[in-house]
Amino acid sequence: MDVLDHGISEESEIRGYKKIEQYDDEITETLAKNYKEILAALGEDPNREGLEKTPYRVAKSLQFLTQGYNHNPEKILESAKFREEYKQMVIVKDIELYSMCEHHMLPFFGKAHVAYIPNGYITGLSKVARVVEAYARRLQVQERLTTQIRDCIQKTLNPIGVAVVIEAQHMCMQMRGVQKQNSVTTTSAFTGEFYKKETREEFNHLIGVRLH
Repeated sequence: MDVLDHGISEESEIRGYKKIEQYDDEITETLAKNYKEILAALGEDPNREGLEKTPYRVAKSLQFLTQGYNHNPEKILESAKFREEYKQMVIVKDIELYSMCEHHMLPFFGKAHVAYIPNGYITGLSKVARVVEAYARRLQVQERLTTQIRDCIQKTLNPIGVAVVIEAQHMCMQMRGVQKQNSVTTTSAFTGEFYKKETREEFNHLIGVRLH
């Protein structure tokens, strides 16, 4: 269950749907107090009906959106690390990701394409997606997110090479500032065999991304 692994839990059941979420009660109270002050500073009345519970909702939302701090990506890979002599490219593409820009604390979202060439070890395919999630669910910049995923796979599996490409839209560019709604940011990071032009071109062809 992808929830924070400490603190209090909140459970509710509506029309047969059981919802269980877990949060750190001290963090929730601290964040809620600050968000109540923020609402007041913006000129709102934090005690009116529509906003009365908003500070707590935001406090819990932020803990969910940044839950990656509570996960160890290397351990995620190691939990499903297997010996295998396969030495061709392994690609997990179109991995959805949602993150928060650390400069404006606005969302950026898109997809990641991750590949590696095994060197005696492989990992479960879902673990690659979980590594992306663990790093994305933090305050981030896309450039660092890309290299963190690459470095984690390289360090843990020691493959012949790793390739990571992320394509994302940033709300800090679309909602504020330059306000360019159709802009997409692409970042890439490689190790080993993927520095070779032919290997990199094969990867780009298979994921359907054209890097300029």
